[in-house]
Amino acid sequence: MDAKANYLTSAGEAGLRAELKHLIEVRRPELAQKLKVAVAQGDLKENADYHDAKEQLGFVEGRVRQLEAILRDAVVVEAGVGNDEVRVGSTVVILEAGEDETEEYQIVGSAEANPRQRRISLESPIGAALLGKRQGRKIKVRTPDGIIKFEIVSVR
Repeated sequence: MDAKANYLTSAGEAGLRAELKHLIEVRRPELAQKLKVAVAQGDLKENADYHDAKEQLGFVEGRVRQLEAILRDAVVVEAGVGNDEVRVGSTVVILEAGEDETEEYQIVGSAEANPRQRRISLESPIGAALLGKRQGRKIKVRTPDGIIKFEIVSVR
């Protein structure tokens, strides 16, 4: 897999498309209306509603452009379909050396990464170390917190 490609799982693609649709069909019109009302109030220099709406609309427009670029260039992969090798979309259970409890992660592209949801990017140190490996493999990886050693318990 090309680490520079913009990989998305099919669920990730659907989520980004839903966010884009919401921004275009709901947030943008709401903010445009808010801006219109604020302009009608006059004196824009000291109109907090105007400045707030304008700033929010700028954020929405930036996110719309970002999502459109991600989706335009995306390579959509099926999550872990019949493969025992770690790849984008795989869910991997690992056991860190010296620990009693396993940890489970899904390997995703950077646009979907969310460590709190246990979705790690293939570009992260652990994600990159896991790619291409199979169950039972012991791995040592350098992270910002130091070197971590772990074993792959399962791949699905």
